[in-house]
Amino acid sequence: MLRILLATSALALTTACATTELEPIDPAAFVAATPVEDRADYPVEIVETAVALPLPGQMMPIGARVTTNPDGSVTRTYTRTVSAPSVSPAEAIRQGRTSALIEPSVDGYVNAIQVYPYTEGALYRLYASPGQVSDIALQPGEELVSVSAGDTVRWVVGDTISGSGATARAHVLVKPISSGIRTNLMIATDRRTYHLELESTEGGYMAALSWRYPADELAGLTARNERAIARDAGSIERGLTLEGLNFDYRLSGDSPDWKPVRVFDDGRQVFIQMPEDIATTDMPPLFVLGADGDAELVNYRVRGNYYVVDRLFRAAELRLGERNQTVVRISRNERRPPLAAIFGG
Repeated sequence: MLRILLATSALALTTACATTELEPIDPAAFVAATPVEDRADYPVEIVETAVALPLPGQMMPIGARVTTNPDGSVTRTYTRTVSAPSVSPAEAIRQGRTSALIEPSVDGYVNAIQVYPYTEGALYRLYASPGQVSDIALQPGEELVSVSAGDTVRWVVGDTISGSGATARAHVLVKPISSGIRTNLMIATDRRTYHLELESTEGGYMAALSWRYPADELAGLTARNERAIARDAGSIERGLTLEGLNFDYRLSGDSPDWKPVRVFDDGRQVFIQMPEDIATTDMPPLFVLGADGDAELVNYRVRGNYYVVDRLFRAAELRLGERNQTVVRISRNERRPPLAAIFGG
């Protein structure tokens, strides 16, 4: 009698750990899942606008004259009109210098520092005053190569460095000895060249000026986006923990090259891991059957080599082809309570 009880207990424990086979499912009961685009939330979106670049000699007017010859043939004569310069070279230089000159503005001030947007080839105005030093601060980490001034007799020009290491910053200091004088200044560094127009006045002076660098900011944003893309490509979902994953899924049917490697869920979504080279083959569409046995329309998205289904399902099928379909069925194993395994139900 004791042996019978032990055998019955062992059978109950073995049956309790066994999984329940799903009943055969009619393939027509499956409904095609809807793939949706996975839009990653990157830090910034960079939009570049096209800028027309005028070049000398573009869009020259061309005139055409058609002449009918006595033999009936047609002769076309093209005449190109080249307009003469409308201004003298001196006037062209003056206009070019004026259009390139950037003056200080109220909106450009940060405390006592006038911050200009750096553009290659622009001329930046600096107003100085006798007895006052104006500070030209360069970009942190930028190394000063040379400083050249047009008038070194009536303008005192020097340089210094603030900070140390990666935060070291070069400064160029200018001071006029009298008012009503002008000159230009060229600063060469290991990164760029600055051109400044210096003017001495009695009424006021600029204590300091510096620049912001849109090209560098754009490069930084682009690099940050690339890091975000690489980070997202290496993960299928944020917040997944190994303790909360359920891998109790079974694969059946055909065994094509694109057969899933594994299937698991986190209690909310189902993740179907496909082979690494799935991108080089046709990706099969997904058909699902709901938890209550009814066909359901669900959304899923492709993230790397994963199918991410937005909800749990009882069974699903990956199908490829029309007549002779290749079908791989994904079934979720359902565990029964120990008493149900012994007595049924």
